[in-house]
Amino acid sequence: MQIAFLTTDDPLYLPLLFDRVLDAHGNSSAVFVVPPLYKEQTTLEAALRYYRSFGAAATWQLAVRTIGAKLQRQSIARVCAHHGVPCESVSDVNDESFLARLQTLGTELIVSVSCPQIFKTPLIELPPKGCLNVHGAILPAYRGVLPSFWMLANGETHAGVSVFFVNDDIDAGELCGQRRFAIHPDETLDGFLRRSKCVAAELLLDVLRQVQDKQVVRTPIDLTQGSYYSWPSRDAVRRFREAGRRLW
Repeated sequence: MQIAFLTTDDPLYLPLLFDRVLDAHGNSSAVFVVPPLYKEQTTLEAALRYYRSFGAAATWQLAVRTIGAKLQRQSIARVCAHHGVPCESVSDVNDESFLARLQTLGTELIVSVSCPQIFKTPLIELPPKGCLNVHGAILPAYRGVLPSFWMLANGETHAGVSVFFVNDDIDAGELCGQRRFAIHPDETLDGFLRRSKCVAAELLLDVLRQVQDKQVVRTPIDLTQGSYYSWPSRDAVRRFREAGRRLW
């Protein structure tokens, strides 16, 4: 089964997931990395958005940690090289030239892992086995942006990960796998994200086995239930901290 993973350039958390997944599927995979930006943002605009919500100290910490990870050569590209998997950069996953590239590779299944671009119908319908997305919450709850942050801010005691076949809506489609886990009382957002990515890797491997064996069960996601969250405001970050949570 030829798999194309679409993801983003994150050196902090995603290498953990890809190291585990490519260990099992490296011989039939290709990874495509897009910039970690939303809605045609520039890097400066993304930094300013983070600063407005989380403040100067948190923005500095994130920059230091990101630079440190890159200096230590932590990256998805390095994980791919370790497993002998092709890794390419792409600016627009919906571009016709990229769709042609996927067809040339004989792509049977697409898997989106934190890819910040909205998939259009031609991309979704290209692979014969479908297009999966990995989401860090128990759908239909916590659809949208940064579910990990919102679960901690809202005082949840349990979290989870979902894998689903996507359609044209955001965080919608047909659910095919979920896994729950407890949130530790003193857990930072950083620690939570690391643990969540490990859980996501194991869940994704289970779903990929089911897809390959033609045993996957698909259940429509009920968008009338659950919740949706956007980028956190300064007030939401204040509530996060008042709940005793820390970013790092």
